[in-house]
Amino acid sequence: MSKSLNGPLRIGIGGPVGSGKTTLCEMLLKAMRERYSMAVVTNDIYTQEDALILSRVQAISEDRIVGVETGGCPHTAIREDASLNLAAIDDLNRKFPDLDIILIESGGDNLAATFSPDLADLTIYVISVAQGEKIPRKGGPAISRSDLLVVTHTDLAPYVGASLEVMESDTQKVRDGRPYVFTDLLRRESLDQIIGFIEKHGGFVAEAAE
Repeated sequence: MSKSLNGPLRIGIGGPVGSGKTTLCEMLLKAMRERYSMAVVTNDIYTQEDALILSRVQAISEDRIVGVETGGCPHTAIREDASLNLAAIDDLNRKFPDLDIILIESGGDNLAATFSPDLADLTIYVISVAQGEKIPRKGGPAISRSDLLVVTHTDLAPYVGASLEVMESDTQKVRDGRPYVFTDLLRRESLDQIIGFIEKHGGFVAEAAE
């Protein structure tokens, strides 16, 4: 039986190409798989590359990883026509009736890409410091209105001429009180904050406290 108070939680993880979505999925799976029954659906246009990456790094057992080939614009498969992803989720639920959490990684897309509420219960949007200091203030629905904004690759700031102070100030303004996290995922920096957000807003608080 699912530990979530609200049934299996579907978390949409979006962001531009190279922002760190797959790495975030890997870190979450490795950190949470002993406490929760988890699975992941990845989206790529013509390949299953992200699914293969998660399999290679042994983030979770292969039968809990599903790669969806969208064959078109990435945001269509997570918003306008989510049927491929919904079918993959249904298959996972049938195979693993005790599922607590399903991660849904979108294909790399632009700053306007958002998840359909029919597909994701919570949305995490990932942007990278390496994409430039100005990216938070560019705004867009995903940056400003996702449930959690994750800013990755903080360690690269000196190499791309980005000020983390400026980026955080801009993030605070565009988020307007909504939560955000700055992180270096490879060092697991702030990973506990992201997990805490998932547990709190996904209905796992009572379970996590036991």
